[in-house]
Amino acid sequence: MSTAQPGLFGSSDDASTLVPDLPASWQAALAGEMQQPYFHKLMQFVAAERASGAVYPAPENVFNALRLTPLDEVKVLILGQDPYHGAGQAQGLAFSVRPGVRVPPSLVNIYKELHDDVGFTVPRHGDLRSWAQQGVLLLNAVLTVRQGEANSHAGHGWETFTDAVIRAVNARPQRVVFVLWGAYARKKAKLITAPQHVILESAHPSPLSVTKFRGTKPFSKVNAALEEAGRGPVDWQLPLQVQE
Repeated sequence: MSTAQPGLFGSSDDASTLVPDLPASWQAALAGEMQQPYFHKLMQFVAAERASGAVYPAPENVFNALRLTPLDEVKVLILGQDPYHGAGQAQGLAFSVRPGVRVPPSLVNIYKELHDDVGFTVPRHGDLRSWAQQGVLLLNAVLTVRQGEANSHAGHGWETFTDAVIRAVNARPQRVVFVLWGAYARKKAKLITAPQHVILESAHPSPLSVTKFRGTKPFSKVNAALEEAGRGPVDWQLPLQVQE
């Protein structure tokens, strides 16, 4: 008798249904990774977590960072730790929240730095999808979280998968600017070995360390590094209004 569990993308005991539908460039880079035993075990863990309680983001949004920013279009990688754990917040993009959700403190501080750095007009939302659509990979190291419990899905395999994502970006021949905020993200610098890339490191924009984050001007530095390599700059200005 089958013992099917609700999968990450539906209800099935067929492991193949647990593999996310990603752009072709990511499929080519990560197909082997998604066939590894650890990845199937991870998908089963997330399915079991969803069966027993609320997990964020919603199943269809877990891989949004990869879906919205194909590997062959990545110009910038901004690394976060894990998704927001409040109801309705997580969107599948690091630091971003769904439209209609209050802008979290770290993103408020990012907006303040954007204003000071590049003359950014602060919107009332925290939806960063327009960055993702320009080649800014907003990657969390862990892609799911239990409601109300930060880092509750750390140590179950997501880090192995997202390290593979970082290595795939490192293997790109064009310059990519890696933005590593805070001690956790900065540990990933060892995965970035290709000489054409640029790494920008600083304190995290959270309220606990924002005084060391302010004035670091990461956004103008990103664009300077991209333009130096002949890649177009990012338009950091977000739409002032967005829809779901």
